[in-house]
Amino acid sequence: MQRNDYDAPAESRFRRSQQVLSPAGRTRRAPGMPLEMPEDDDDDLRRPRRRFDEPARKWWRPASKAGRVFLVLGVLTVLGGAGTCWWMAKKFLQHDNRFRIAGVSNIQAVGLTQVSREDILPVFGEDVGKNIFFVNLAERRKQLEEIPWIEHATVMRILPDQIRVSVVERTPIAFVRQGQQIGLVDADGILLTMSAAAMTQHHYSFPVVTGIDAGDPQPSRKERMAVYQRLIHDLDANGQHLSEQISEIDLTDPEDARVLMPEQGADILAHFGSDNFMERYQRYKAHIAEWRQQYPHLSAVDLRYDQQVVLQMAPGTANATNAAVQAAATSTAGKQVAVTDDGQKIASATLKPAGKKPGMKAAAKPAAKQAVHKPPQKKPAVPAKKPTAAHLVAHASNVTPTPKPSHATNAWDQ
Repeated sequence: MQRNDYDAPAESRFRRSQQVLSPAGRTRRAPGMPLEMPEDDDDDLRRPRRRFDEPARKWWRPASKAGRVFLVLGVLTVLGGAGTCWWMAKKFLQHDNRFRIAGVSNIQAVGLTQVSREDILPVFGEDVGKNIFFVNLAERRKQLEEIPWIEHATVMRILPDQIRVSVVERTPIAFVRQGQQIGLVDADGILLTMSAAAMTQHHYSFPVVTGIDAGDPQPSRKERMAVYQRLIHDLDANGQHLSEQISEIDLTDPEDARVLMPEQGADILAHFGSDNFMERYQRYKAHIAEWRQQYPHLSAVDLRYDQQVVLQMAPGTANATNAAVQAAATSTAGKQVAVTDDGQKIASATLKPAGKKPGMKAAAKPAAKQAVHKPPQKKPAVPAKKPTAAHLVAHASNVTPTPKPSHATNAWDQ
């Protein structure tokens, strides 16, 4: 006889009503239905179960309190043993005679060319006889870099008892004149001393730089040498080595590189400013022969203006050149030439020089324009090359500061 749900107990009918069939035909618990356990599985209900949101215990973490105590004691024992071993090793290294610097022979040095070994040994004078681990390497490196010729130094410990020093020396880029003394200077404006014999041996060939004084701050000297490097770079950029035709550069004013250009029978002071060096050099070379023919007492040329060149005569030649000066202001290849005689201005007009503040006065055309005959140009003689070390050494005893004509703009800055 078929049994229906109405014949079963009410509780059994309720349970079957909460069951749904899975695709495989097996029953599963309906959503929200508490888990049914067999009536005879009471032991499983009493067994503690881990909640799903409870983190798993680490493998190294003891489950009991005694285990955790033993773990802490083990860690402390290991740390104490390591600390004791480190302390014993330190005592051994510090007091063992095998790590003592016995003498200056234990100090090695590489990279020395201009700096001698005798120059660096005083830095390590107090370290002789001391344990190698007590040498302050950072302080020794700083002291070594205070030597002018050393640009960078590296100091290392070589066990068991050696100190190794590696230096990078500075590279000179110009001669520097201070009074009657000739020395060298690098790109950072660091003044370098060298004997006359050593200069000759190295065959240095640089322009002579003035306006670099040891009393000036090092950043100021570096700024002046940056102007020098730009000038040399621009003149040599096309591989023409035009810087070899420069005799001396005055860097007293970093805004105006005053270059002494050797010409036949005289030196001309050319004001190149602080930029456009190549353009101004070409303008100078294109017209210097003509200017010298018209003005035999020419001493300085100011090239810092866009469409104008200011010529200045040598001091003390006012009477000899007065007639030539008054009739000489002419246009040369589209460039206005203003001439001053011994610092006295002929006429003044407000111009706008390149890179200068407005309102500066400069010499202008004479009021009465006169035609000036231009004699045929002659090829300028090849200027002398920049001085070599041998030349400077040979004339070191007779070196005197080159007289510098007064700046052309002094005449109209009134």
